[in-house]
Amino acid sequence: MRYLPINKSFFIKNREAFCSKLKKGSLAIFLSHDIYPTNADGTFPFRQNNDLFYLTGIDQEDTLLVLFPEASEEKHKAILFIKETNEHIAIWEGAKLTKSEARERSGIETVYWEKDFEKIIHTLFLEATAIYLNANEHGRAEKTVQTKEDRYTAWVKQNYPLHQLERSSPILHELRTIKTDEEIEQVSRACKITGDAFQRVLKFTKPGVYEFEIEAEITHEFIRQRSSGPAYASIIASGKDACVLHYVSNDKKCEDGELILMDFGSAYGNYASDLTRTIPVNGKFTPRQKEVYQSVLSILKQSTELLKPGNTFESYQKSVVQIVEEELIKLKLLDKDEVKKQNPDQPLYRKYFMHGISHFLGLDVHDVGNRKGEMKAGMLLTCEPGIYIKEEGIGIRLENDILITPKGPKNLMDFIPIEIAEIEALMRQS
Repeated sequence: MRYLPINKSFFIKNREAFCSKLKKGSLAIFLSHDIYPTNADGTFPFRQNNDLFYLTGIDQEDTLLVLFPEASEEKHKAILFIKETNEHIAIWEGAKLTKSEARERSGIETVYWEKDFEKIIHTLFLEATAIYLNANEHGRAEKTVQTKEDRYTAWVKQNYPLHQLERSSPILHELRTIKTDEEIEQVSRACKITGDAFQRVLKFTKPGVYEFEIEAEITHEFIRQRSSGPAYASIIASGKDACVLHYVSNDKKCEDGELILMDFGSAYGNYASDLTRTIPVNGKFTPRQKEVYQSVLSILKQSTELLKPGNTFESYQKSVVQIVEEELIKLKLLDKDEVKKQNPDQPLYRKYFMHGISHFLGLDVHDVGNRKGEMKAGMLLTCEPGIYIKEEGIGIRLENDILITPKGPKNLMDFIPIEIAEIEALMRQS
């Protein structure tokens, strides 16, 4: 792995917190992701299951975790199963974790080979009163591919039909919503790498470059600094395509007078960063571009101040809508009187700002988290307003990663240029 390992004490604390919420006498199982095929004998790069990583720190395929706090044998209260290596694997794929390395990384003393899992788990199932199984229960997840978790759930139901089944996801969503110091350190490192990539882009961009060349500069900086690469598909959208929210073609030439909306973030230690900046191709904003940019920046600054303990997500959304409407009226995109008479189920601002203002951030770029109730210290959210004017070919979005602290919001990207004067000055130096 490229990144520096997280101390095992982090994973030990996570397992203890998870186990404290299990029903008495129950057992929980977590599995690594599949390695997915491309074509012929090719495969996509492996990406660990986030919940398994959160509980073990193991970043390797064919890994399983069993947590059984009330197991009859002390050694079976936490068990890690890993892939057994051999000479063939070592030659073709490289070394895999040894048992001692897995112990050191996870803090789990009992480590078996993955091939012994079914034999050992059968004995433990007979002791357990309930079995906790995991699944991807993110609100925006689309279940189009059967996962290893799906197959294992079906296997348990078929072979142990009389056992009570429970869900691990609600517990993990609650735990992962509040970030620890170790997690903030990982995200901050990812933000630093992302900021360096943006500085690189400011020096590189000029009329005539292609969007994919900008993407290449970003990715170069990511890899150079131990990142595994982009935390999500980078959006490098120039001209009218800045109004396409998930534009990832990145194949056009950037023309003089256009804006480039860049939404990208590095991943470090499996933790994501998420940045959006919009810059002029030629290094100088036009008067209208400046006007719209300042409105988006104003929305960002005002919205960020609302990310504090005690505020509710519902109140936050209502306040942001009011701020957006005020800015759109200033820009003469909305009429004040029409806004007063609008149908609340079809708000007029949605024509120019059609996406959400914030999402949770962590092991996923759209991380798990509970958006009901009050905001709490330790929550990590993006703040990403935008204004998209298709008829003018202007799309501007700005985004920072914000940690909610007892004292209020902390911008983990406050060192990354965002003011018009900063951006224009840095681009002049290129």
